[in-house]
Amino acid sequence: MRVAVRIVPAVADLDAAGRSRFVAIVSKALAERPRPIQHQFGLFLGVLRWAPFLRFGSPFDRLPPEDEDTVLRWFLDAPVAKLRSGFWALRALAFMGYYGQPEVWPSLRYTPSFRGNEMLHG
Repeated sequence: MRVAVRIVPAVADLDAAGRSRFVAIVSKALAERPRPIQHQFGLFLGVLRWAPFLRFGSPFDRLPPEDEDTVLRWFLDAPVAKLRSGFWALRALAFMGYYGQPEVWPSLRYTPSFRGNEMLHG
């Protein structure tokens, strides 16, 4: 959750039920991926956690927020494509976990219509 808060700050305001929904959405999305992708993402999370140790002397989850942001900006533009891809996957999952919750939509003034096919096909 800590890294998700750096990507989507509103995640910090979720109550226990919202955090549970967040985890469920992300877990479901990962479970639907092929096993090798799940493995790669797990490796990426390990790299994300421990790479900051080389520069800051602490893993990601023990850094102050400004250093966490520095680390994430580095991964955003990392010189290795797999690291950039891992960051973008993490970012997509954080957005999905938060914005995929119907309970969040009213605060965004988002009122989707679920009748799109009816309108298209009469």
